[in-house]
Amino acid sequence: MEKIAIVTDSNSGISQDEGKKLGIEVIPMPFTIDGEEYLEDITISRDQFFELLEKGADVKTSQPSEYYLEEMFERLLKTYDKVLYIPMTSGLSGTCENAKAYAKKYGGRVLVVDNLRISVPQKISVYEAISMKKQGFSAEEIKDYLEKTKDKSSIYITLNTLKYLKKGGRVTPAVATLGSLLKLKPILYTRGQSFDKFAITMSFKQAKKKMIDKIKSELETEFKTEHEQGKMLLLMAHTRIGEEAEKFKEEAEQELGMKVTYIDELSLSVSCHTGPGALGIGLCICNYK
Repeated sequence: MEKIAIVTDSNSGISQDEGKKLGIEVIPMPFTIDGEEYLEDITISRDQFFELLEKGADVKTSQPSEYYLEEMFERLLKTYDKVLYIPMTSGLSGTCENAKAYAKKYGGRVLVVDNLRISVPQKISVYEAISMKKQGFSAEEIKDYLEKTKDKSSIYITLNTLKYLKKGGRVTPAVATLGSLLKLKPILYTRGQSFDKFAITMSFKQAKKKMIDKIKSELETEFKTEHEQGKMLLLMAHTRIGEEAEKFKEEAEQELGMKVTYIDELSLSVSCHTGPGALGIGLCICNYK
């Protein structure tokens, strides 16, 4: 059986410590604050990050350099037959496409997965890859499965402000303008491509209800078969509002009749664009546990 190294990035929400326990490599996504580069979970704490963000520091996301990725690939290929890299979606960063270009020099030994996932759904992809690896699937089979199921996921998120998404170019100016009017609560939606407006609500309470209603609708229609088979997971994420997220978890579980599998804090790299006060809910298929 071939030896496969599994690699992901910190946008999955998998910490460096958890990565070590899982036996995988977690690339710390870089970002700059007032021109100085930081690495998530390594050179800056969560509290330090949000303190600087809320003070108005110039925060910009970046991506792993070609040198960093090639050094990692070459190091892993000394021990493993194949490297399976599961980065954040190509729809929100150039990291995936750049990695594909760098991987070409390794003659098929480095496989880059693009299944349009980020945050908790990306973490589920990593967990499935680990499970499939243990079951004897090849790197090519794991990549093929993850990419074939890329449309079996959805994310809805309400933000306290759209100024960070607008600043990073992850949302259109029109959506940002709507969100700023009268302090309305926008709900954004993504399938791994750019975030777009799903709805505008008058309050956080209304936003939560609308997101739950939409998830319920998807479970009854688009994802009905997978849901009835017990293959759809209910997931949540937030930034700096853990108590509110726990309340939302209870509300969603009661309304939807299913448990929330994971409720994570968004990675710092993602938080650069959402800012504090974000609350998200989503669905993701999981065939291999």
